Formats: sequence, structure tokens, C-alpha cells
Amino acid sequence: MTTIEAPAGATGGAGPRLAPAGDTRNATRTVVAPLRRALVTAPGATAVVCPHATLTYAELGARVRRLVGALGALGLQAGDRVAVLGANCHRYLELYLAIPAAGLVIVPLNTRHSDAERRYSITDSGATVFFTDRPVEGVEVHTVGLTDEYEDLLAGAEEVALPDTTSEHDLAGIFYTGGTTGAAKGVMLTHGNLVANAFHFLACWPFSEDTRFMVVAPMFHAAGTIGTLATIWAAGTQVIVPAFTPAGVLDVVEHERVTATLVVPTMMDALAVEQRERPRDVSSLRWLSHGSSPAARELLRRTHATFPDASMLHIYGLTETSPIVTLHPDEQVRLDSPRAMSCGRPAVGVEVVVMDPVERTPLPAGEVGEVAIRGANVTPGYWHKPDETAKVLVDGWFTSGDLGYLDDAGYLFLVDRAKDMIVSGGENVYSAEVENALYSHPAVVEAAVFGIPDERFGEAVHAVVQIRAEVGVEELVAHCRQSIAGYKVPRSVTLQDGPLPKSGAGKILKRSLRDEYWAGRDSKLV
Repeated sequence: MTTIEAPAGATGGAGPRLAPAGDTRNATRTVVAPLRRALVTAPGATAVVCPHATLTYAELGARVRRLVGALGALGLQAGDRVAVLGANCHRYLELYLAIPAAGLVIVPLNTRHSDAERRYSITDSGATVFFTDRPVEGVEVHTVGLTDEYEDLLAGAEEVALPDTTSEHDLAGIFYTGGTTGAAKGVMLTHGNLVANAFHFLACWPFSEDTRFMVVAPMFHAAGTIGTLATIWAAGTQVIVPAFTPAGVLDVVEHERVTATLVVPTMMDALAVEQRERPRDVSSLRWLSHGSSPAARELLRRTHATFPDASMLHIYGLTETSPIVTLHPDEQVRLDSPRAMSCGRPAVGVEVVVMDPVERTPLPAGEVGEVAIRGANVTPGYWHKPDETAKVLVDGWFTSGDLGYLDDAGYLFLVDRAKDMIVSGGENVYSAEVENALYSHPAVVEAAVFGIPDERFGEAVHAVVQIRAEVGVEELVAHCRQSIAGYKVPRSVTLQDGPLPKSGAGKILKRSLRDEYWAGRDSKLV
């Protein structure tokens, strides 16, 4: 495989290596290593449960080996990129394991994105094969349908041995996140990054052969596969839910005796409402974790009251950190404490400091600055974006763009987000991208987009727009929907005739627009 010395400038080509020349290969820290162990320790144990399929580890291993053989038969070479678009299912899990195992790079696509956004990710990554369960207009690469065509591909493939040629420094995936200028960034994650995340999770939760981890967050998200490798390493079972509905998920918990899961706060709220109205036997659920967006204190109280036997865990993470940064286990015992609003302490194996945004020096406890992270889980950079990489990787630290402070016991509190990112229902929304959509309407003079409190979604996208001609809110919303994903479209819009407030330098003062909505809150995130 090709070796490059500077990961920040990593580009395509056969087999990108994100490590210094001469590094030793370590196949035990790769995505395929957990499956190797499970095949030795528990081949007959149930590996995955889906609505229409249940597979033992022996059966899962055989399908992954056939898929590796099929990928080779398609002419793919080490380092080639393979895009995947689909609902949660056992086939997605097989692709998540087999693509990196074959020395290839998986490119998961957001099911909520528009076709234009998906085409951008396919083109930018240079993917040459596309597995999908739905049509995407304008895609000109080799496409494999994720139903009968996928099964035919496996049936006609040779079952090969699981490869033992990848290294922890090899690129395993490119995960696209929203961009502040409208163009998404491809976060590069190596085998070592994903394995480190599994180790960090294993150090916090008691994963075992008895674990039945329900995968309900979408698997294209880091949240959706956050426990995948840890569960496989322990030879536990993954119970995969294709789509979220509160009743459907609780039925699965009851029927499959689910022991653990991760949801976003909107899901958690909906589950609590459904369980109170139509109770199920959820006594098997011992670990209920949440992440991806802030959760209000009252939501935590309601959830704990509804699922009293489950230990609650808050996880703070980023795609760039594979994703776990901090963990707050047993947060239900601190609901009356100021630390209830903390996202926890650094995971074992992760270092977190709060830096002065200008001086780039650590700040003492209690002082607000930019959250910076260091660890084996941190991305080597953004695909084909060395300048953006250099901005966030500083002296060995990943600078998150999140603002927060640490208390004297190392608990992290987030107080705001730099770069005006909005987290709505677990999805990242960058205000500049929404503003660009608004600005493309001829009646819009100025636009400022920011998050406002929302009981269901945590934050909702709100826009303040100066207009030059008569236009309705509905027309502006419909205009945005043509170019950006539905969850990014403003849920509310304020129209005004005069200019938006500005600083002396002419920059729109979003904080002065936003503060009235957040008055009286503990922070911008709760």
C-alpha cells in the first residue's frame, strides 16, 4: 500500500496509508479483528437480529467472507472507495465490516440528504461502486441494489478468507459532515480510530456475550455504529431496527429483551411518552444512552421516571473523534446536581482540555474556551482538504469548535457552539448552508440562521430575513427545500423590512438576535 507522511494532505490512490513511512503493521487493531475473535469464541451465538433475518456469528462471518470475495470480483483495488446508502439492516452491517476488511474505504451516505448532496459525496470521495436501497438521480458509478441484487452478488461470489493485510493506519471510512460554506467535509477515520472508539466504549460499559445492543440511530451516523465493534468484540448481539417509531422500538425491546441502546433526545422523549401511555415489559433494558444533541433536565427526569431500571449515559462526541469524547454514566443520580448538565468526563484513552481560542493554551477549571481533544480516536484529517485539516489539528490536538469549561473534577460543560452549528433532532445543521439557500431567493436581502430552543428537537432552525419584495414564509421554506435536506430547512422564519443588526465591522450580530430565545436557560444547549 502507498504510504504518505502527512495525513493532513491525504489524497486518493491505491491504498492510502495515514502513518509515517516504515510503521509496523498491526492487524489486531483493525475493523475485522473483533469479528475474528467472535468467530473463535462464540461462532454459534446470535450476532445480529433484523426483522427478516437472524444470523449467528458463523453465518455472519460466511456472508462477510463472500462479500469480500464479491468486492474483489468487481475489480476493486486496495484504497478504493465504496459508497453505501440504505436503511439499517444486517446488509449494512456486513458492508460496514467487509469493505474495510477488504482494504477498501466505506463512504456512508445520509439517507436524509438530497440527491445533490449524495452525488457530491460520491464524486468528492471518488467512489467507484455504490450500494443503495433507493434510486439516486444522476449517479454514474457501478450500482448494486441492496435487496435481491445484493443477495445474487453474494450467492455468486467465492467465500474467501478474511484478509489479514490491513493496518491500524489504513483508511477505513470517509464520513461526510455538513460544511460551513455549503460543501460537506469528508472526515477520514482509520481502522485504528474505530478500534480505539470500541476500546473507549468497552472501558465504560459492561459489554459481554449477554449484551443485546439495539441499533436504532441511523447507521450512516457515527451514533448508529458507536457500539458495533464493541458488541462484536464481546460476541454480543446487535438488534437492528430499520426505522424509528416509538411503538415499534418498544415492541422490539420487549420481544428481543434488549439490554442497551443509544438514542438521540427526540427519540428518548418519544419513547418515554409511548411507554407511559402503553407500557411494555422493558425490564431487560439496563443501559440507556443518549447523544448527538443536548437534552433538557426535565427530559432526563421524565426518561428516568419512565425507565427506572435503566442506567442513563450521556455521550458527547463528534464524527472527527470516531465519535466518543466524554461519557457521563449514571447521570440519573445527579439530576438535582449542577453536574446533571455536564456531558461527563473524558473517556478512558481520551484527553480533553479547554483552550484559549487565540493563544491556544489550556485554561484553568471554570474558564470558558474551545474544547480540544487528543487520542487514538481522533481523525487524521479531512479528505482532500488540507487547509481545513490544518485549522482543526493544532499541535496534536483536535480543536472542536465547541465552547465549554471543565470543573475541578474534570466534568465537561458545553455552553455554546462556535461556527454557529445547530443540532436539531440529532442532525448537524450549519447555518451558513441554510443562509446560502435563503440568499438564492431574489426577494432576500440578508439572512441570519441560528438555533432556538425546541422541546422535541433540542434546537430548531430559525431564520431572520430582510426582504426587498413581498414574499411569504411558505415560499421561502419551499425554496430552501429545493436545495437542502428537509431537516435543514427553517422551521420558523421572521421577516423584516429593515437591515439586520451588525457590528462595527459589518458582521451580522447573530447573538443579539438569538439571545431573546435563550434567556433564562442554563446554556445555549439545554
